[in-house]
Formats: sequence, structure tokens, C-alpha cells
Amino acid sequence: MSQFNQTTPQAPQNGPGKKSNSIIYWLVILVLLAGCLFLFKSRNDIINENTANIAQKQKEIDSVKTDRASLQTDFDAASAKIDQLVSQNSKLDSALQGDKAQMAKLQGQIRTILNNKNATQAELNKAREMITMLTDQTKHYQERIAELEKENTQLTGQNQVLTKERDSTVEKNIALKKVGSVLHASNIRMEAIHKRRNGKEKETSKAKKADELRITFDIDENRIAESGTKQLYLRIMAPGGTVLSSPSNASGAMTNSNGDQLSYSVLKNILLTQNQPVKDITVDWHQDGDYAKGAYHIEIYSEGYKVGGGDVDLK
Repeated sequence: MSQFNQTTPQAPQNGPGKKSNSIIYWLVILVLLAGCLFLFKSRNDIINENTANIAQKQKEIDSVKTDRASLQTDFDAASAKIDQLVSQNSKLDSALQGDKAQMAKLQGQIRTILNNKNATQAELNKAREMITMLTDQTKHYQERIAELEKENTQLTGQNQVLTKERDSTVEKNIALKKVGSVLHASNIRMEAIHKRRNGKEKETSKAKKADELRITFDIDENRIAESGTKQLYLRIMAPGGTVLSSPSNASGAMTNSNGDQLSYSVLKNILLTQNQPVKDITVDWHQDGDYAKGAYHIEIYSEGYKVGGGDVDLK
């Protein structure tokens, strides 16, 4: 039977080497923890910094957007005011071309900046300055318009006075020409005519023998009256002042220069040549009844004006 040497295990010994390993182990753990804490803190600091940067950028973006919107509103208001002034005062446009051109130039520069989505704050500030200038120019433009309108009002008033004076002069000239063109009758004769059975005529002064009244007159030459057919209205008044009238003589009514309606006995058309007289115009008045004794009066009218008259007595 073989014999074996058995070795009995020995209990671990707490020597200096084992203690040294434990210290190193804990030191490593502490270093790792410190590193982890440092990394965690650094990461938080970076995150916080990035968050702050992002917030600042967003704030700047929001500020730019707000400025852009505010500038756009101000610019639109200024442009609308300019358009209103220009459209309402187009008649004064020639006197305001210089101001209008300057404002149009500023509008173009401002519009370029506002249409640029990537415009910087400095550019927006420049646009704000130009909008302020544009507003000032618009105010000056409006004041200049007010001045021109005042001047135009004064000129209009002066023109109205001149126009009134001119119209008054024209009216006076027309009135003078109208008065000057009124015809004038002369050499007026009125006689009673007795017609014999043989057809011969003889002047009579007796009412019982009168068959008709014959009026003869001339129209004097007139340098103003235009050539052409003229109408002469004859009013024959019997003793007592009654105007003789009959359908067979086409009697009617006329309006005199004062606007009054007057009855007339006979209408006579004559052909007038300017600056030439018309001689021996004859108008016969015939009535069916007898003629009354007394004074007969004749009045001749042209264009509402009385141009002559005469009388005849019948016994």
C-alpha cells in the first residue's frame, strides 16, 4: 500500500501586499468616480452653454423678425401715405417731381432691405433710418402740396374774378350788339284806302268809305344786323286803344323786350341785306266790318323792340 504525502491548505495571510492592492483598487474607483463627475459636469456645462447660445440666437432671430415686421409696417404706412398724396394731387405733380423722385429712391432702397430674408440687424437699422427720412420727406411733400393748393385756390379765385369780368364784358357786348342790331323804321305812313268798282284805289279820310288800311314804311340801313329774313310785327290800334285782330290776317301774340306778351295785328317778313335800307314796305289791313271814326295808331316791332309808329285819323 502506497503512502501519499498530503498537504494541508493554509489560511490566507493578511500581509502588506494584500493591503496595498486594496488601496490601489479604491484609488482607481475614486479616480473613475471623479472622472465621471467631471465628465458629467462638463457635459452639463456644455449643454447649458449650448442652450444659452441657442436661446440667445433665438432671441436675436425673434428680435430681427420683430424689427423687420415693425419696419415693414412703418414702411407700408409711409408708402400708403405717399401713394395717397400722389393720387390726390396729380394736377400738382409737375411741381413736385423732385420730391417724388427722392421718395421713390428711398422706397426702393428700403424695399430691397426688407425683401432680403437674411438682412442683418445693421441693415435693418439702416432701413429704419431711411424710413425716418422717408417720413420726414412725406411730411415736407404734404406741406408743399398744401402750399400749392393754397396758391391754386388764390389763382382760381383770381381767375373766377377775371372770368366774371370777362363774361360781364361779353354780355355787355352782346347786349350792345343786340341793341345795335335792332332795326329802325322810318318814313311811316298809314292811309285809308277806298276801292272803286272799277278796281282803282283812292285815299280817303272818311271811315265809311275806308275798305282797308295801308301802312307803308322804310327800314333804315343797319351795319350790325346780319343779312337774312327778318320778322316785323305790326300792332294796329283802333280808336279807344283796341288792337285790331282777325284770323284772315294771321293775327297773334308776340313777346316784347321786357318779356310781356303783346297782341299783334299783322306779321310781315322782309329780306334784309346788311348795311342796306329796305324801301317802301307795304302792309295792308282788311277787315269785314266798318271802320270806326277816330284816330288809328300803328306800332312796328322787331325782335321785341318797338322800331317805329304812326297815326291816321278817319272822320
